[in-house]
Amino acid sequence: MIKKTLYFGNPAYLSLKLGQMVIKLPEIAKNETLPERMKQQGEITKPIEDIGIVVLDNKQVTITQGLLEALLETNSAIITCDKRSMPVGLMLPLCGNTVQSERFRDQIDASLPLKKQLWQQTVKAKIRNQTSVLTICTGKEIKNMRRWENDVKSGDTDNLEGRAAAYYWKTIFSGIKELDGFTRDREGIPPNNLLNYGYAILRAVVARALVSSGMLPTLGIHHHNRYNAYCLADDIMEPYRPYVDEIVFSLIKEYGYDNIQELTKEMKIRLLSIPTTDVIINGKRSPLMIAVSQTTASLYRCFNGELRRISYPEI
Repeated sequence: MIKKTLYFGNPAYLSLKLGQMVIKLPEIAKNETLPERMKQQGEITKPIEDIGIVVLDNKQVTITQGLLEALLETNSAIITCDKRSMPVGLMLPLCGNTVQSERFRDQIDASLPLKKQLWQQTVKAKIRNQTSVLTICTGKEIKNMRRWENDVKSGDTDNLEGRAAAYYWKTIFSGIKELDGFTRDREGIPPNNLLNYGYAILRAVVARALVSSGMLPTLGIHHHNRYNAYCLADDIMEPYRPYVDEIVFSLIKEYGYDNIQELTKEMKIRLLSIPTTDVIINGKRSPLMIAVSQTTASLYRCFNGELRRISYPEI
């Protein structure tokens, strides 16, 4: 079942009652000019088991400890946003799998050659999907990217990921005059703001799936940053990033460059649809959130020796 993503951008009081999330909207409930029938819509319930991600994007959102506990028990991810509406925090359950300690050991004991091979597969899948997105966005066949994909070695010792990324970002928006020479930078000009938002949602989806598969999202196969609690999530999300890039490209085409300087409600809605975006994995069409779970399940089976290849989607 596809889990729902709930976004709260207005004041709200969130609590738990009889296994349901109770959503109270004070702006509606306290409005004396509204008829009673409409006031009743100021309180909504959602089944806890249907929720996968909760985004809190208003300083006047209150959430009870009981609801937090219930959400984490069902492996939900909770994202908090700053005053610019950009995601800054992620809460995940500590225990997401019944045999978690055994899976931790398999992950920790993974050999360096295995991790290098898994990173090679990850980089190849990322470049492959970047190439497909470039073809979609530019209408041209990108032969050098195909060549770089085929040339990736174990551990990507030649840093073809970086070479491909430099070309990718220089090319993807080349048809948009204002973005000539665009570079990817978290603090850079738009559409970096849209990319940051989309990647944060994707990161939460991947981290949640890793915990559900019984792995530590902190221990990466390639990323190793002492200040990063989600190194493995950052590794595994790499081949999924181009799906976000394609959505951002479509938003620029639809709204125009001058209208993406600030994230609007409509843009957030499109980016919050990332978990339900259709992808092709193992030859079958699947929502991205379900595909990520297949990816993380296959990753663990690589750690315990059952498989030799991670299942990644293809655009």
